[in-house]
Amino acid sequence: MAQAALVATETAASFEEFFEVERTPLFRALCLMTGDAGEAEEIAQDAFLHLWERWDRVRDMDRPAGYLYRSALNGFRSRRRRVARAGRAAFVPGRQVDAYEEADLRDSVLRALDTLGRRQRAAVVLTDLLGYDSSEAGRMLGIKATTVRTLAAEARAILRSELEPIDA
Repeated sequence: MAQAALVATETAASFEEFFEVERTPLFRALCLMTGDAGEAEEIAQDAFLHLWERWDRVRDMDRPAGYLYRSALNGFRSRRRRVARAGRAAFVPGRQVDAYEEADLRDSVLRALDTLGRRQRAAVVLTDLLGYDSSEAGRMLGIKATTVRTLAAEARAILRSELEPIDA
């Protein structure tokens, strides 16, 4: 009986370590995709619960984080929520702005993201903001890598046209 408790404790500890490493990046990614911190928190909790229930199999995978993200993205898709949050200055690299300009930029980016389709937003967030390659993003979204590249390219073109300054 003590041996079973030790194994359960070791399993819980390794899951806890995984949780500590992955919770903030997952939450941030979901915030970018949902545009709502509460919704992102719910999806993240559901994804971690899903993973925890299968931890004995998932922990031995090459990329347990990929399974986690896939679970979260499946939860996101099943809820059919709009994606709208990505106000990082990543779309305008190297630009120094004051707090008011940054708020205006963030608002502009959110409005531009609202013009994208759900799959375009997911593709551009996964590839450009989170740094996944198109094959990993494709696995997470359940689509081909070429489709991810096409969706991300379309999204970038739309974002450029929405965000480029209008000459007055």
